[in-house]
This record gives sequence, C-alpha cells and structure tokens, in this order.
Amino acid sequence: MSLALPAPDIARALIRISHEILERNSGSANITLLGIPTRGAHLAKRIASAIESIEGTSVQMGTLDITLHRDDLRLRAPRALMPTVIPSLGVEGRDVVLIDDVLFSGRTIRAALDALGEIGRPKSVQLAVLVDRGHRQLPIRADFVGKNLPTSIEQSVVVHLTELDGADEVLIEGTS
Repeated sequence: MSLALPAPDIARALIRISHEILERNSGSANITLLGIPTRGAHLAKRIASAIESIEGTSVQMGTLDITLHRDDLRLRAPRALMPTVIPSLGVEGRDVVLIDDVLFSGRTIRAALDALGEIGRPKSVQLAVLVDRGHRQLPIRADFVGKNLPTSIEQSVVVHLTELDGADEVLIEGTS
C-alpha cells in the first residue's frame, strides 16, 4: 500500500476545486452541490465550507443517494440506503455539481445522473472528484479533479477522510 495523497495535498486540492467551481459558474449564486454518499457527501461539505469562506455567502448543499440506480445491485451485498437531502432551492434550473471521492468506471456517476433526473431538471450538471484513476467504462469525465492517479486495473484507490476514518489520506493498494 502506498500513500498517494497526504492530508495537506487533499486540503489544497479541495480549495483549488472550490475556486474552479466558482470561476466556472461566475460565483455561487446558482450552484447546488450534491455529494454522493458516503465520502462524496463529506467532500461536498468541505467544498461548501471553502466556497462560503471564499464568497462570504452560503451555498446550497445536499446529498444524493444512488443505491437504487446502480446497475450492479444484484452483484453487491445489500446495504442501507443513505438519505438524499435536496437543499431548499432544489435543483430545477440550477448549476448542480455532483461530488464524489473516486472516479473509476463512470457507473456511479451514471447512476447519479439517473437519480438526479428523478428529482428535477438542472440547468447544468458538473462533476467534481478528489481522484480520477482512469479505466472508464462509460463516456464520463470530471470537470474538476483533485488529482489524476493513473493505476492498473488490479489496483484499488482507497480514500480515508477524518470524518469517517480518523485521518485524511488517499492510498493505492495492490501491485502496479
């Protein structure tokens, strides 16, 4: 197992992503951040906090559970649904930024787009990820990336966050 991103690098990446989101959207007035549980929801809170400190105003933030929209439900062990929390202004006509920890095959994001479509019709949908590890199976790419980590298909990228794991770090497991 090797350390790919230590805590200071994660913090810098999230600040940079926050600035990039603000630049792309000309401020925070029409932005809604939706974190994909579990770790994406915590990253969304951190990005919302960074945007609020940069802009001096609050940003709409929520979570989007994609469990029932996954195409591998029958292949995985059952798990409890996480709450979907849509902020007061909703998603209709807003610039929605989906936030997740690792972009791999693209299937989680496809499920998130399906789940989002059931809630409303955003003006635009953008994607922010802490790590893009490649190996896409669907034509999906992130608009905002903390770090590109080229990996072999046999490797795994593991994200630890203080809120869940007691420390911030990104690890690569397996042989290259």
